[in-house]
Amino acid sequence: MKSICVFCGSSLGRTPEYAEAVRHLARTLAGEGIDIVYGGARVGAMGLLADTALEAGGRVVGVIPGLLVDAEIAHGGLSELRVVGSMHERKAMMAELSDGFVALPGGLGTLEELAEILTWSQLGLHGKPTGLLNVAGYYDAFLEFLDHAVAEGFLRQEHRAVIQAGSDASSVLEAMRAWSPSAASKWFDASGSPLPLG
Repeated sequence: MKSICVFCGSSLGRTPEYAEAVRHLARTLAGEGIDIVYGGARVGAMGLLADTALEAGGRVVGVIPGLLVDAEIAHGGLSELRVVGSMHERKAMMAELSDGFVALPGGLGTLEELAEILTWSQLGLHGKPTGLLNVAGYYDAFLEFLDHAVAEGFLRQEHRAVIQAGSDASSVLEAMRAWSPSAASKWFDASGSPLPLG
């Protein structure tokens, strides 16, 4: 993997563990020569991620909508800052520039970005690995919900298995490297035959 898209929040959260996880991920990626692609802001976990990676000699590419540049939250010291027209264009460009995805603890925006990239994987629109940094059990309830969705027949196990979750950056990245995409998409089985609908 030459570049990783990191989804994270515009806040740092309540406990120091979250900030330390951001720093550790940033240093790990920079140390391995992996570019970071992220939302381009200078605030919260996003700003800490970028600053830490840059200080460690990493390359950081920000992708931000013009309306957020106008709100003066764009990071001014990145390796590269790409300004796009909308939040939709932001997500599409971040995905295009990346070989994989990692989500840190965050709020609705982070969850929305993660959910969309998982949906794209489920539909066979990309075959890139997705990691989830479950710092201090932050995502325990989310992972339990996904297991519940499998049990209730709303999510297939092979699509649930796309998420490589772990409590530290090194284990998540190792799992992402070992992962390979499922042959089955949402609408077809492994042989390519259409699944019954309804």
